[in-house]
Amino acid sequence: MSTSSVEKSFCTTKEAANILGVSVGTVQLWSESGLLQAWKTAGGHRRVIRESVERLLHKAPVTPRFEAPIEPTNHPAQGAGRRLQVLVVEDDVNLLRLYEARMASWPMAPQVIVANNAFAALLILGRVCPDLLITDLRMPGIDGFVMLNALQKAPEAASTRIVVVTGMDKSEVAARGGLPPDIEILDKPIPFDRLQQIAAEVVSSWQLPNSVAR
Repeated sequence: MSTSSVEKSFCTTKEAANILGVSVGTVQLWSESGLLQAWKTAGGHRRVIRESVERLLHKAPVTPRFEAPIEPTNHPAQGAGRRLQVLVVEDDVNLLRLYEARMASWPMAPQVIVANNAFAALLILGRVCPDLLITDLRMPGIDGFVMLNALQKAPEAASTRIVVVTGMDKSEVAARGGLPPDIEILDKPIPFDRLQQIAAEVVSSWQLPNSVAR
């Protein structure tokens, strides 16, 4: 095998970040969580297998309507002047529209960001840390289990309240390894009353000293 072909088989974290459109830190996180295949050289430099980068790029369908650019946000430490930011991940576009319509009537007037696949959600989460993440589990390509596993290793997502809304029963979830105990699992059809209560709990937590949303 020639030197050039070996070099093309892997890339640096910076090159992978440019290909995927995320930060170098996000590439490192995805490598540690297993979303990308990588290793470290003797000098401590991470190398990412290019095939795993390309495979990740093509795992999820792209629907631009639900992947509009999101500007990074810096939330105030307390509730004053702060708007609840919610990310909804659901592959059924009709349900995404329903989420948007119902949440628009909530008294806290949240900013709702939607993604119709987990890969799009991971790209968004590489740029912003929402206060509340609502996600389905059964999705094409990268599913909710893989996405949540990656987030468990992301310190910047520690303050994000995570809720799963799924049609999977408890035995199916358990068969896939289950979910962390701090993630609430709700059954479909979407229980909007409970979701609104959770959103209110997150907003209320901002008023408490040293509070953490999750």
